[in-house]
This record gives sequence, structure tokens and C-alpha cells, in this order.
Amino acid sequence: MRGIISEKLSDFLEQVNVAAAEAKANNVQYSPELVRGNLNKLSVFLEAGPVLEFIEDRIFVRNSHEIAVRVYSPSRTEKLPVVLHFHGGGHMCGSIDLYDPISRKVALQGHCIVICVDYRLAPEHPYPAGVDDCEYALLHYQDVLHGLNYSSQVYTLGDSAGGAICSTLAMRSAHNQALKIDKQILIYPSVDYTMRLPSVDENGDGFLLEKARISWYFDNYFSNNESRISVSPLYNLHTNLPKTLVLTAGCDPLRDEGLAYVTALKELGVDVEHYQFDGMIHAYMLLESLVTEECQQSYQIIADYIRA
Repeated sequence: MRGIISEKLSDFLEQVNVAAAEAKANNVQYSPELVRGNLNKLSVFLEAGPVLEFIEDRIFVRNSHEIAVRVYSPSRTEKLPVVLHFHGGGHMCGSIDLYDPISRKVALQGHCIVICVDYRLAPEHPYPAGVDDCEYALLHYQDVLHGLNYSSQVYTLGDSAGGAICSTLAMRSAHNQALKIDKQILIYPSVDYTMRLPSVDENGDGFLLEKARISWYFDNYFSNNESRISVSPLYNLHTNLPKTLVLTAGCDPLRDEGLAYVTALKELGVDVEHYQFDGMIHAYMLLESLVTEECQQSYQIIADYIRA
């Protein structure tokens, strides 16, 4: 069933859809530069994040490259849980800077340390480069926490493609016990690269994230003829998955895969919580000034889950 959009988003979507129609009429093609620029434009809807006691850019140094991160903490001395934050953007877009307000709010409201990871992006760095960067950050997170106190609790958090990375690392943990994840927090996650579930078509046009762009993202991300089923977290579950929180949006083309993931985890006996925001679209947390109440509710749910 197609979602029913909140009136709060009607004017915004009307403008987006007019611009999309003009671009199509002028034969404007997707490009990494175009989609990255368009996502960054959403920053005008994000309020500046709160001031924290500690914020610092740090790096993981690998033999082949460096992985930049930004570390956030509301307290240098308290022993706090650590949240690895993997931003969204279709595996091709997004950045620490765009997601800075979100990282700040999670750190403050969840009373936790947040490490936001600037993982490599496609098409310059196709699958599995970005996942490998995030796996390295998860395995070596202590390397960027010097000067801070922290507990043994480690969580992952991500929206959209970031949720795909979280759930992929949870999938990989079946074969690598060193991948310790106590909880994963998935916000409108991408967990099915086959695009076979109904909401991809039902919500696949007119709601900001459209089916054609999802397909284009995936074609750029997977450049070595990977089996889309074998890399989809939804189809590669195991009983030792971490406790999981899932937020979905009713007008999101990815809605049904999030719901299917929740159902599958419950059937496996995994501890899972789920909340759906019916009138919201994909990426609504980047549209905070338009849907302030829904974003506040989402942050509260996330913070309560981290603190529990």
C-alpha cells in the first residue's frame, strides 16, 4: 500500500517533484556530483547540533589509506557506551559534516560517545570498501578514544545505507566473533539489494527517494557482478544477531524491507524493537525543521534505547 504523506511535507515534495520533472525533461542524468550536491542541500533543514564537552576529528591509519572520523562525547571522564555512527547516502553520498547535528544529538541525548565514520564511497570505491572501513572502525574503535573514558558496550547506528552497513556488519559477525556489537540501531535501513518488495514500487515515485535512483545507487555500488541476494542482510540472518532497534517511514520505498527484517529477527528470537512513522518519507531526519516533532520523537526513542 502506498503511504499517505504528512501535510508537513506536502509543499517540500511538490517543489522536489517539479524540479525532478524539469530535470527529466531536460535529460539531466544522474552523476555522483549531482546526487552528492542534492543531498548536501538538505543541510538547510538541519538545526545546528548541541554543544558538547568534547568533539574532535581523528583518523584510523591503515597501510593503504586513512579513515577519518569525528568523535563526540558529552563527558571526558564518565565511562560511557560507544556508538559507531555510519551515515546514509546510498553508499555514494553523505559525510561527517552533513550528519554532524545528528551525531551531536545522539551523543547528548543518548549520553554516549559517538564515532562518526567517513567511510569510502562508490563509485570511486565500490563494494565492499565502505563496509570494510566501517568494520575496521568497529574492530579498532579504541584507537581513536584516547583521552576519553568508555565502557565495554559497543553499538552501531546508521540510516539508509548506514543501516545497510550496520546490518551487514551484524551479518558478518556470524563468521567473525571479534565483531562485537551489543545493539544495532537502524533508521529506515536498506537491507535488501534485490529491490523485490512491494513498497519499492508503491512508494517508488514522488516521495524524494525514487526507485530509479535506488537502482542507480546499487549499480554504482556493486561493480563486480555480486549476487544481490548474498550481500543483502535480509537474506543472510543468523541467531546471534545483536539486539536491534528499527525505525521505518510509511512513505519510504524501503519500508517493507525494514518491516521484513523486523519480522525475520523476531522469528529467530532476536530481541528487536520497531517504530514506524507513517506520514514520513525516507531521510526525514535530515528534514528536521519541517518535521520537528517526528525527529524529536525519533531521537528520544534512540536515546532511550541506548540508555536502556
